[in-house]
Parts: sequence; structure tokens; C-alpha cells
Amino acid sequence: MTPPRELVFGYSPCPNDTFAFHALSHGLVSIPGVGIKPFLADVEELNRRALTGELPLTKLSFHALAHVLDRYALLRSGAALGRGCGPLLVVRPGDENLDLASATVAVPGRLTTAQLLLSLYLGRAPQVQPLLFSEIMPAVAAGRFRAGLIIHEGRFTFAQHGLVQMLDLGQWWEQTTGLPIPLGCIAIRRDLGPDLAARIEAALAASIEAAWADPAASAAYVLAHAQEMAPEVIRQHIDLYVNPFSADLGPAGLAAVAETLRRGRAAGLLPEGEWRLGM
Repeated sequence: MTPPRELVFGYSPCPNDTFAFHALSHGLVSIPGVGIKPFLADVEELNRRALTGELPLTKLSFHALAHVLDRYALLRSGAALGRGCGPLLVVRPGDENLDLASATVAVPGRLTTAQLLLSLYLGRAPQVQPLLFSEIMPAVAAGRFRAGLIIHEGRFTFAQHGLVQMLDLGQWWEQTTGLPIPLGCIAIRRDLGPDLAARIEAALAASIEAAWADPAASAAYVLAHAQEMAPEVIRQHIDLYVNPFSADLGPAGLAAVAETLRRGRAAGLLPEGEWRLGM
């Protein structure tokens, strides 16, 4: 018997990903003939690796996806997309009216969707300094940067760093477009073919459904990769970012992705080329 083909699957150690993909990465959901090998890394590292096509299956920021559509196809399952979940721009108290034209903003990566949304809001690429997302709030609190763009659980914890919200980019996006906020997705290398892509897409959806059906099954795995978070923050994180769009982007989700690419290209922030999202 031919041994299962091992497929490296890159995703982040954030609670939404470890919760959603626990069943798939631990064999509770299987793909006939394919073994899954998890590779956990910060989303910006995954974005960078996608530029060279290193990972066959990977989490990506939608911003990064726009740069690799020649090599990767979007899967409808596994995305981080929703309402009320966008990146926040935070500052120290008293800086709420900061002029962003002259400020350097700490961002979680140049290829993150957060960075793209800030650029769309400003109508141009801002002055930025990329940091690990976990380093942004401490850096702003210490005065190293006047403003920081935060993602993930930062929206629940920035006040603990003595920071205040200057701008909710997700709220701006929803008010401007009427669409949910597209943050991250799962993409598969096109050379793996449509049949395997379809099977993996179904397995991702099944993994998410399994996580919802038995949240306790993934609890230890989630906690092992989020030890610095309080349990209530972990729960808030999962509840916000793992939602019906995660199981299937659906028409509204796909419309949000298309609008992001359209606006990014119109602003000269994304590369031109064929808009072939799927296989």
C-alpha cells in the first residue's frame, strides 16, 4: 500500500486557527491518501513564504493572496472574515488626533490585510515599521511609535497596555462597502490540482464543524499555543474570528474579497493581473 502523501499545512498559532484546524491536523478529519503535517508560524512569515511557493497549503492574508494568485488558489473554507473584527489603530492617551501623514505606524507586516486596509483608508501607503503583532502594543506604550495597528486578540487587550483606540478600520470598511471584513484565508498551490483542492476544502469545513461540535477536544492544543492569553480572551478570539464565513465564504464573503482586490488595484497598492481566485 502506498503510504499517505504528506502535505505541509501552514497556519498561525492564534486561537482561531488552532481551534479551527485541530481536527484536521490531528487526524480527526481525514483526507483519503493525504497526511497533513502542520507548520505553525506568524501570519506574516506565512505571507513571505508564499511569495516563493514554499508551502503547498497555507493561511494567508488576503493582501498577500493578491500577490501570489499566479501560484495559489483561494479555498472557500478556513477563512478569517466577518463583521466587527477589523484591525484597530491604537495610540497613547492624548494622541487620538495624531496626524498619520507624519507618523510612523507599527504594523504586523507589510503583506497583512491590516496594512492594506490602512493604506486604503489613507489613500496611500503610510510610513510603517513592521513588527511581530505581539510586539506592537508594548512598543506604542513605551513611546517607540506614536501609533500601532493591532490585529488578533489585541482588540480585547489594548486597554491593558494603557492604549486607546484612534480608528477602527473594520468599522470604516463596513460603513464604506457594506461588506464583511476580509482578513485571512487558506490558499492551495495550483500545481496540486482541482481534485485535491476540493477534497481539502471539504476537510477544512469538516474540521471547523468538528471544532464547533466539540470545543473541548481542541482546548489543550489551543492553550498550548496561546499560553499568554487569559481563557476569556481565548474564547472571545475564537467566537469572533471563527464564524459561518470560516466554514464557507459564500457570496458575501467572495464579494468582500473581490472588492478588496478591486480597491487595492485601483489605488495602485496591488499588482495587476488575472483575477482567478479559485482553481
